[in-house]
Amino acid sequence: MPPPSSRSVRPPVSPGAGDTVDQWLAYLEAIHPTEIDLGLDRVLIVFRRLFRRKPEARIITVAGTNGKGSAVAAVEALLRAAGRRTGAYTSPHLQSYNERVRLDGTDISDAELVKAFEVVEAARGKVSLTYFEFGTLAAFVAFANAGVNHWILEVGLGGRLDAVNVLDADFAILTSVDIDHVAFLGDNREVIGFEKAGVLRPGIPAVYADNDPPRSVLQQVAAQKVDLALLERDYHLSPREGGRDSNSGPALEYGGQLIRLPAGPLPLKSVAAAVVAIRNLEPELDSAAIEQTLSILSVPGRFELLGKRPDILVDVGHNPHAAGWLSGQLESLKTPGKEVHAVYAALADKDVEGVGRAMAGVVDHWYLAGLDAPRGLSGAVLKDRLWAAGLTAVSASETVLQALNTALSNASADDLVVVFGSFHTVAQAREILLHSASQKRAPGLT
Repeated sequence: MPPPSSRSVRPPVSPGAGDTVDQWLAYLEAIHPTEIDLGLDRVLIVFRRLFRRKPEARIITVAGTNGKGSAVAAVEALLRAAGRRTGAYTSPHLQSYNERVRLDGTDISDAELVKAFEVVEAARGKVSLTYFEFGTLAAFVAFANAGVNHWILEVGLGGRLDAVNVLDADFAILTSVDIDHVAFLGDNREVIGFEKAGVLRPGIPAVYADNDPPRSVLQQVAAQKVDLALLERDYHLSPREGGRDSNSGPALEYGGQLIRLPAGPLPLKSVAAAVVAIRNLEPELDSAAIEQTLSILSVPGRFELLGKRPDILVDVGHNPHAAGWLSGQLESLKTPGKEVHAVYAALADKDVEGVGRAMAGVVDHWYLAGLDAPRGLSGAVLKDRLWAAGLTAVSASETVLQALNTALSNASADDLVVVFGSFHTVAQAREILLHSASQKRAPGLT
């Protein structure tokens, strides 16, 4: 038997002039041995090479288990209503990586994104960065290049050791703390809360978008003397009262003011927390401007309506906490005779049994799909896991397209079809549905 080769695997070659975003993304996927590698040491080295001092911008950091994207979108829209120039960084994306980096409300162009990638590549030298770390630093470079003065940054995973946390927040939003990403963050709210509260900084203002923070969060708030606004202690959500506005949705009471909030489609608590943030950051923005801005706010993939008769909704809820919110939204739309048909596909490391139980009370028919993605579950395995959780009215398909076609063929015009699960699930469904709409085709889909 010949001796094993002593040659090492050749490192990936950095893209050159004229290479595309897709070529850069393929390179980013290849330069670090693992997809997720929490820690700030590597990214901090490169950050300090890129920025000798803290960027001259106000940093708003958004952490939490669910509702982060909605909070980012609301803060971004309200800051722009106040005349501020904004950079927003979110993840993951649905259809295009460019969605992750928005400049003044618009997805970054390929040319601007490639330029930022090139700057990070030149700065990192031999420092190995994950896909997310590299992309985070590229977003910072793009914001600096564009001269935007308000950076709204969504934490990718956790908070304390997330790449976003190399920047000190000037204001922090914690949307929620619940169980997800157990392998990285722990299996209980106290441990997870400690990780997410790692974005707090001594003396900075912050808001927690619920009334039951883990003790670990409150301990860090006290230790760092954070000026925390807490739901139902420092601000309140209440139904509108009187006249024609009585059914127009809830209202936020904060600082002696009452601000009407939209009833949907975004998580109400995230939107309310964003308003609290804006009241601190831009106190001169009047209530009418806030209400007008929020009345037209939406986020792709978050309780998004993509078809009529039957109504077709998509939502990126992928853990029991998010599924509980989605179930409540669907319940509010149900009327006698209206059935809910759910298309669901998920990743193997998610609590699909908990998701199924959270949705069981509102879903009449389940259509499970295999997911062609890293860590994606097959439809058959997903069906077995939901059966074990006590859900029996289920069918399984190999793909999201097949499951969606089956659901649409079984649904009446007055029913409701919801496609939910991972971002991969919703991305596939959106591509199918938007293409079908552009071709003016009725279901079934192709």
